[in-house]
Amino acid sequence: MIEARLENIETKISYQEDLIEELNKVVYQQQQKLNQLEAVCKSLSRHIQSLAEAGGESKTASEMPPHY
Repeated sequence: MIEARLENIETKISYQEDLIEELNKVVYQQQQKLNQLEAVCKSLSRHIQSLAEAGGESKTASEMPPHY
């Protein structure tokens, strides 16, 4: 009886260890994806900033819009 209980506990621990390993892999993959997405967002932000600066340099504040 004690041996069967120990075997049952060992089996449960083994399954838990496997599950924890799988969850660690998922968390790692999600972190990698987050890092990639953050890099893309930063790149897009810099690109938008540079486009806004380049567009702003061509017009002066006193220049009338073309529809006037």
